[in-house]
Amino acid sequence: MKKIDVTEAIFEIKKAKGLSWETIAEAVGMSDVWVTSACLGMNSCPEDVADKLVSFLGLPAEAKSVLMEYPTKTWDQAIPQDPLVYRLYEIVGVYGDTLKEVIQEKFGDGIMSAIDFSMEVDKEENPKGDRVILTMNGKFLPYNAW
Repeated sequence: MKKIDVTEAIFEIKKAKGLSWETIAEAVGMSDVWVTSACLGMNSCPEDVADKLVSFLGLPAEAKSVLMEYPTKTWDQAIPQDPLVYRLYEIVGVYGDTLKEVIQEKFGDGIMSAIDFSMEVDKEENPKGDRVILTMNGKFLPYNAW
């Protein structure tokens, strides 16, 4: 099996069983954002999490090693067409330099880690329309001088 095969199998099982990412995440003891990313092939699962995913979803045994493989994190460099993904792309395009300036003013010359990182997606009920709350939490990594 390849990562795409496991991802497709997960989507089929998820749909057939009427599961949510939150339900799957609870079953394996991880966050819904991280589990979804791992199921999409963008993170590697520790062995115990891979075991739990295979068992809970009823995946073939060979899916375990695929879920544990280190990913190559690449994505299409074209502008995304999906409206939700495009809006996130637009946010980085419009506010990316602003975030860089503010982060570096507060922390110094460096970056926010995407390795020592967590993210949450929450919903805020609002009479003017429900709100999406994205919380990204990454360790600050200063650039070294030598």
